Amino acid sequence: MTMNGHFAGVGEHATAADFEHGVQIVDADKVFNENLPAYLQLEGIIRAGFNYHLISVFGSQSTGKSTLLNYLFGTHFGVMSEQERRQTTKGIWMSKNKKEHAQGAQKMAENILVMDVEGTDGRERGEDQDFERKSALFALATSEVLIVNIWEHQVGLYQGANMGLLKTVFEVNLQLFLKDTKSVPRSLLFFVIRDHLGTTPLANLRQTLIQDLERIWTGLSKPQGLEKSKIQDYFDFAFVALPHKILQPEKFEQEVQKLGTRFREGYKDPKRAGLVDEQSEPVLLPEYHRRIPADGFPMYAKGVWEQIDSNKDLDLPTQQELLAQFRCDEIMKEVLVPFDEVIVPLEEQQAEGVAAGKPAMLPKLGKTMAVARQALIASFEEAASRYHKGVYKRKQSELEAKVDGRLKALFTGQMTAAHKSGINEFSEAVTGAVKAGQKKAGSYDFHKIVQTEKEKALKKFEAEAQASVVTGAPWSDYKQQLNLYRKELDEVSGRLRKEEMRRLATRSERWVRSKLDESVGLEFNKLGSGRAGSGAPAEGQKPATEKDLWDRIWHVFTDTVSHAESRFTDRARSFDASPDEVEVGLWRLRRKSWGALRGKIDEEMMEGNLLLKLRENFEDKFRYDDEGVPRIWRPTDDIEGLYTRARESTLELIPLLSRFRLSQTSSPPPLDAWIGEPPSDVTPADEEDLQPIGGVDEEEGKTLEDEMTILSDGKAQDLSTRFKKTADGVYVEAKRSAIGGMTQIPLYFYGLLLALGWNEIVAVLRNPVYFIFLILLGAGAYITYTLNLWGPMLRMTNAASTQGLEIFKEKLREFLESSETGRQAIGMSAKHGGISMDTLQPNGTTRAKATAKEEEVDEI
Repeated sequence: MTMNGHFAGVGEHATAADFEHGVQIVDADKVFNENLPAYLQLEGIIRAGFNYHLISVFGSQSTGKSTLLNYLFGTHFGVMSEQERRQTTKGIWMSKNKKEHAQGAQKMAENILVMDVEGTDGRERGEDQDFERKSALFALATSEVLIVNIWEHQVGLYQGANMGLLKTVFEVNLQLFLKDTKSVPRSLLFFVIRDHLGTTPLANLRQTLIQDLERIWTGLSKPQGLEKSKIQDYFDFAFVALPHKILQPEKFEQEVQKLGTRFREGYKDPKRAGLVDEQSEPVLLPEYHRRIPADGFPMYAKGVWEQIDSNKDLDLPTQQELLAQFRCDEIMKEVLVPFDEVIVPLEEQQAEGVAAGKPAMLPKLGKTMAVARQALIASFEEAASRYHKGVYKRKQSELEAKVDGRLKALFTGQMTAAHKSGINEFSEAVTGAVKAGQKKAGSYDFHKIVQTEKEKALKKFEAEAQASVVTGAPWSDYKQQLNLYRKELDEVSGRLRKEEMRRLATRSERWVRSKLDESVGLEFNKLGSGRAGSGAPAEGQKPATEKDLWDRIWHVFTDTVSHAESRFTDRARSFDASPDEVEVGLWRLRRKSWGALRGKIDEEMMEGNLLLKLRENFEDKFRYDDEGVPRIWRPTDDIEGLYTRARESTLELIPLLSRFRLSQTSSPPPLDAWIGEPPSDVTPADEEDLQPIGGVDEEEGKTLEDEMTILSDGKAQDLSTRFKKTADGVYVEAKRSAIGGMTQIPLYFYGLLLALGWNEIVAVLRNPVYFIFLILLGAGAYITYTLNLWGPMLRMTNAASTQGLEIFKEKLREFLESSETGRQAIGMSAKHGGISMDTLQPNGTTRAKATAKEEEVDEI
């Protein structure tokens, strides 16, 4: 028996004799051999580029792995004596294929490197399985083909078939080296089933092994993104059965020789899959090659070994720990069943509320979670505490972390629901209290309402949070949620205060607008000031109320806005508004107020309204005297002079009204200084609904002069023309009235009337009856004149005469229709083109005449 237990070829001048048994890549103490390049140089592989292949063997100790490699590849690995059952191969050995020069059917691929790996499950290492796992992972990570040497009676076993070791190796290999199926080369797991008696067909053994491999792959802890991966994504499988070496030595050698022919290069043809004998297909396919150049392989292998050796995931537990892990995992599953029965409905209820957009509060959540958690931990402790203490504690921590993660999610969802519902209730409560205060004539303190409702909301949130905590749980702390809730309450309070400030500003603007509508309207109505005896002179000089019209309007405007600002400031302070917020509100109020004033001025200065005011001003000065008494025009009056002075005085109002100027300075009012600069805290939202003001908003391109222009020159000229025409009409009317008053009875006519009627006058005065009748007639005429009844009496007389005429015509028609003589007369008249009863209308006219009248009306 030869032991593979030493480093071969030490030194710079190593010879072939030094590498008789190959080269030990890694020794039993996990030290990597730095002489690997020298061995590859000696074997002529270092310059082979990609033209080489690496094959490894994996299996339990003393199962004939080295013997199989020696038969297959002619290597000289040490083998075990049949008399002594002990470890032969220590560490990882490598040797070049010695049968590559065979010809014919026995020809193999060039430059095949074979690795003999220390066997697993050896008594020498006992439960220390660290090296065998690392060596198996090294072989799997670097080899194109991994020969898994297994006895037939080990198939279907977990430990005997090294399935536990393969599971660990697969899991770490997946995490360290296998990133994705596109960039990582595949590997071939070549199962060589030894001592096959033929009782169980190879197909059945193959099916059993594949099922076991798929099962352990499903149970792997996979990296993120590879949860749904399959073992077939990374590995291919091949299976071969060899007869018993001792009982059937000749047949064994024949099958081994046949197996050796498969280690040649080839490729997989999908079109031929299932049509050829897989037992003769080549196994060295291009997709298995690692694509590492031969001169870089030593460095690559060293890097892989260092990464494997430093990986803590391969420091796996002993058999006792494995048992504890297995039982603790089972106990965890068992204790989670009653826990899920309690918690899953709560999770589903919470998820439904979140999906519906209305997170629901779960009643008695804290108590329910505490009872379920305590029962789960107690059950696990009772069943699992008798196993390995370290594993038990670790699994208990894992179980608590898993359970606490779910309970924390429930607790967080409960806090989120309490948060949202509390914010909504707070907003509704503040809004309701404000509306109730507004109904009570606006007597409410907004700041006090907010503070009261905020305290109620915080107390309710803390009560709900305390009812949801689980005492003793590390995550059972709601301080962060409480701070977030308090912060959002402050944000909502600020938003509500801003909304209330906006409503206050709107009410202030509305109050200013109503006051300006009344006050400014009164100032414009004073343009016609000669009426009602105000003492306005008629000699062309405008009254004082006309000169300082814009001064009075500006004074009324500033006083009204100042009063509104005082009210706004007092009310805003009761909201606990900051000075900056108050300043922004006042700035907006001034701008809005100017917009209201300008709108009122534009309304008053509309063409129709202004023309009416000018006419009233003219008529006040033309038709009324200094005492406000209406003039009765006489031919001797100076109508032309009065007309000229009144017209020129009124025309002077047009340029005055065209520009908003103060009489004292003859310049526009200081609107820009009065409004002021925008406060530093003004936001785009505050400026969104503001109209641009010339002279204040320079970027708008309008000056203060443009802003104060009420009437353009063209409109003023047109207004003057139209007013003159209106004034001319009033003048013509006055002249006609004066001319109409010139028709008088001569004085001598009264003397003649007295002389001729003297006898009648004396007779009336002497006769009491006539005298009394004259007195009554005079009294009736006076009363009728005093009560202004002449018009109604005339209308009644006209109506009575018209009605009498209609009755007469109706009676005449009835007489003609009922009298024989009348009918004959009508008939004779009809023959000569006269009247016919058929054409006679109810009003006495004929139908032809009525039709003619209608046609005349239509033509008109």
